Amino acid sequence: MKENTNNNFSASVRRAAVAIVAFGIAVAPSVYARPKSEKMTGNHSDKVILVRPTDLPELARQDGEAMLLHETGDGRTFLYIEQNRGARLAIFDVTDPQQVKEQALVQIEAPGSFDFVTPLGDHAELVRFQDGRGVAVLGLHKVKLPTMNMVQSFELQALEERLGKDGLILTKQANMLSAQDYQVVETPNPQALNAIFEVKGVRQEITNDNTRTTFLLTSDGLYLIRRPAVEQDYETHQFQLSHSG
Repeated sequence: MKENTNNNFSASVRRAAVAIVAFGIAVAPSVYARPKSEKMTGNHSDKVILVRPTDLPELARQDGEAMLLHETGDGRTFLYIEQNRGARLAIFDVTDPQQVKEQALVQIEAPGSFDFVTPLGDHAELVRFQDGRGVAVLGLHKVKLPTMNMVQSFELQALEERLGKDGLILTKQANMLSAQDYQVVETPNPQALNAIFEVKGVRQEITNDNTRTTFLLTSDGLYLIRRPAVEQDYETHQFQLSHSG
């Protein structure tokens, strides 16, 4: 479940210079900056909406360094954004992309900036501190009050491979690149790609597979790329599941 939503920027995606291709849109590093409308209203199934930091709660308008999507067992999805060089986590309920809700701002005992590496079961995340400061486990049993515990004698730079849910292969070699500029383009017609909007200095992107909402983290704050048709389909599916039998 968590492997679907917690998709940190992988080195292969960065090297390919393509962030996401899904359901008629693509996000790729920018080549030409052409201002476009923030909403495309062609075919309903192709409609995409850019939500800017100014349209989100106050904590989402601040500089962010890394982020994590976490699904709970009760159908909710939370977004954690690392801020202030690892000193705090801003927490949002992003279950409904139309109504992103600010939940908490938590101070955590971290020695510095860190990267989210991989889930450890359903209620924890392995994090790696930058500059070789070690690793820790972020506990998420209380989704609005996460805890951080340092792990001693564990040298980790990057996740090499997951071994199902039972293990990991780790490496000391990290392969992280700098922020990139993105353009979102319409792709129903591959012969005539049309840029819709541009987001500069993207540090990380992750996508919620349920609603196909893409989250872009920048120094200016959080951007969302919404797919209303997919959101509606998911909502309908959840309603049918809850009322079956």
